[in-house]
Amino acid sequence: MVAKNIIPLDDRVLVKRMEAAEQKVGSIIIPDTAKEKPQMGTILAVGNNEELKGLVKEGDTVLFAKYGGTEFEYDGIEYIILNRTDILAKLG
Repeated sequence: MVAKNIIPLDDRVLVKRMEAAEQKVGSIIIPDTAKEKPQMGTILAVGNNEELKGLVKEGDTVLFAKYGGTEFEYDGIEYIILNRTDILAKLG
């Protein structure tokens, strides 16, 4: 898995955003470029901040701020790195 090569620092987490479901309005399919990106994802790695490690762990699904984090692509896979303050909730 590529994510094992990416290690977030301090109070940051590495997240793989959930895929957007296909959206329809009536019989019209909304193209990918017009869809909003989901604000949920799965944590792949957690930084070395002890307080953060007590709150979330790898595999947790989280809800994060709409404009939070830094998106990037690595080996063809899109990721987002979030600060602890960008994480709004852990989904159970």
